[in-house]
Amino acid sequence: MDDKRRQHIEPASKRPHERPLGAVEMMYSAAEIGARVGALAADIADAMGPDIMVVAVLKGGFVFTADLLRALHHHGVHPRIDFMTLSSYGTGTESSGEVVITRDITDNVRGAKILLIDDILESGRTLAFARALLQERGAEMVRLCVLLDKPEKRKTDLNADYVGFSIGDAFVVGYGLDYAHYYRELPFIGTISTD
Repeated sequence: MDDKRRQHIEPASKRPHERPLGAVEMMYSAAEIGARVGALAADIADAMGPDIMVVAVLKGGFVFTADLLRALHHHGVHPRIDFMTLSSYGTGTESSGEVVITRDITDNVRGAKILLIDDILESGRTLAFARALLQERGAEMVRLCVLLDKPEKRKTDLNADYVGFSIGDAFVVGYGLDYAHYYRELPFIGTISTD
């Protein structure tokens, strides 16, 4: 792995959590992510039109959502936006399988064309839960957009309508994705060993 694709992380003694973690190996650079977000925005604008509602799943999806919203603007889309927080991880690296709403949306979704955005699609339980909830509340349609898709981890019959990148079973951080609430600020997506 060349130096450009390996990023130095401060030693544990300099970090407040004092957890020894190694280097993050870059998987997708900021430029690669930017280009893919632009392409997704064009596809979404063509398929869904200018009048949509975006529901972003926090916390992991916030960076991707912000960039995608700006890209959608350049394609003439004028969305309403709301947020929900769903958890099936806590501070661990494996899903518990139980989805809990920790912050619900506040807007009425009845009759809305919704773009549901999340950082990663793995088991599919979280997004299946969120989509069903929005449909039960009267959304006209709910399309799914994810930054990353891990199809080999799927536990439900669910596929995203719009996918940034399809990846294998690596643990990834950066660009909103975290490990125990750290690394979200990295401008790229990388892999990290959690052993």
